Amino acid sequence: MSPTSTRTASGPGRLLVAVYAVLALAATARSTVQVLRDLDEAPLAYLLSAGAAAVYVVATVALAKGWRSVAWVAVSVEMVGVVVVGALSTVAPELFPEATVWSGFGSGYGYVPLVLPVLGLVWLRRTAPLDTVPEG
Repeated sequence: MSPTSTRTASGPGRLLVAVYAVLALAATARSTVQVLRDLDEAPLAYLLSAGAAAVYVVATVALAKGWRSVAWVAVSVEMVGVVVVGALSTVAPELFPEATVWSGFGSGYGYVPLVLPVLGLVWLRRTAPLDTVPEG
């Protein structure tokens, strides 16, 4: 394993990975119960929660293992998801009769889902190998 492959999980990255892991666990547990027990009540919301949980699991593993390309994709999908679902749940709440992880920009999780991808993208950029960071 090269030194650059572990940089995403070192120093402050350890805390980032830990927060991702907690959110992955919480979102997975919640969405599993919702999908198994109440899917017919709010299929879009509950399937989005399951998708968000999968994104958090992938992001957690990718950041922990130093899989930079996978982490970039997962954290970017997370960022787009929380912004789009957050906006839709605000302007068209009828689409989400039940909350998702990303509803209200993650308000049910203390807005951590809104802040976390920003921190993740900044951390990925900051820990990029020097030869891949554009100058300027």
